[in-house]
Amino acid sequence: MSQPIHFHPSSGFDQRSREAMNDLHLRRSFRGAMDFLQAKRRAQFTDANELSRLRDLGEAIRRHALANLPQLLEELESRLSRNGVQVHWAQTPEEARAIVLEIAKRKEAKSVVKGKSMVSEEIGLNHALEAAGIDALETDMGEYIVQLAGEAPSHIIMPAIHKTKQQIAELFAAKLPGVAYTENVDELIRIGREVLRKKFATADIGLSGVNFMVAETGTLFLVENEGNGRMCTTVPKVHIAITGIEKVVAKLDHVAILNTLLPRSATGQPVETYQNFISSPRKPGELDGPDEVHLILLDNGRTQAYGDVQLRATLQCIRCGACMNHCPVYARIGGHAYGTTYPGPIGAIISPHLLGLGATHRLATASTLCGACAEVCPVRIPITDLLVRLRNEAQAADADSSLRGAGESRKPLVSILFRAWALVYRYPTLYRLSTWLMSRGRAFMPGYQGAWTGIRTPLIPAKKRLRDLMAERQRTN
Repeated sequence: MSQPIHFHPSSGFDQRSREAMNDLHLRRSFRGAMDFLQAKRRAQFTDANELSRLRDLGEAIRRHALANLPQLLEELESRLSRNGVQVHWAQTPEEARAIVLEIAKRKEAKSVVKGKSMVSEEIGLNHALEAAGIDALETDMGEYIVQLAGEAPSHIIMPAIHKTKQQIAELFAAKLPGVAYTENVDELIRIGREVLRKKFATADIGLSGVNFMVAETGTLFLVENEGNGRMCTTVPKVHIAITGIEKVVAKLDHVAILNTLLPRSATGQPVETYQNFISSPRKPGELDGPDEVHLILLDNGRTQAYGDVQLRATLQCIRCGACMNHCPVYARIGGHAYGTTYPGPIGAIISPHLLGLGATHRLATASTLCGACAEVCPVRIPITDLLVRLRNEAQAADADSSLRGAGESRKPLVSILFRAWALVYRYPTLYRLSTWLMSRGRAFMPGYQGAWTGIRTPLIPAKKRLRDLMAERQRTN
């Protein structure tokens, strides 16, 4: 059903982004989709004062949860365990995959149906399951389409946003036996649902993500629009939920506020079609639900972000995707160019913690710093400030930072040039001499000046310095 999707290092980001920029069809598709989503969001937030108050509340809730994260996670584990949910901790993707495989082995599972889960994408779970001989099927329609195509999601909310109905029609006709080519969207959805419906009834394990975890009650909160998530979490005998450790909130009341922001920011909906509250396995007398519920809490670099007061704001994210929908860079190159599980502005600030700054530092520079992402973030993450911080960290000496991979993009020649620049600006006499030499030697400036001249004219010093012009004016007066 799918092929392995490997992380692409930032060294290839330039090439991938150029290819995307040259794909006019892709650019038109993304531009239209982003304009549509922006309009939908504006229609939901017509009262600027209400939006400001909600964002203040959302930010306060997430900051409160992060400020008390260790205690809340302990309370969550205690409540869930009391409710009959088995809690597992994973520091790395390898540990998380091993936990899932151990559960599957114990249950002699042959098939897994998956609701939408970006964390499962983050750890490469599908390929680990397939390598173990277990059929892993995505049941979110967008995820199912990209899995069928052997691709990664290009958006955290709308995985197949880069696909046209013609491409999906061709994909279904080629991959699904007995399916004829049709561009009728309703028919394509029906075809996909027929395939998936049969799998729900026979799957051994259902796997899902988690939108929020409530420490107060020991509740997992999941939202969706298709009903597949509810099928994954109730029909199979075993339900495994996997999420990052930052998704916990203190109280059930906090979910109501955050979920007022989530769908309106993500897809421009006033509310999701389905809201699932899971607190325990099936109890005696209940007609549906799994016999076992497992929760896997993944770190994978999140504690690195948590340990820094400024970078901790990264973990406030509620995965709405609004920053992507309003980003002028993402709108032009799409998600695959980034080469990471989480693309766009949020990907640029979270991927360095998951994968190391050395492998992802180019993503922080893939921004105009226009601030559109920060302006629409429902929980007020200062994304532009974090991008600037990561740019600086990429050039910092290793000893100056706790970030994994800090300083790996530091180039000796660039460091020497900046040290020389600082030296020249520190001493007025040296500064005057250097500007005199530059103005007199302007004819020797190279025509090629790296990336600058890729889209700009070369930098050539003026014939006369400002100091010289002012001196001439004084002499004439």
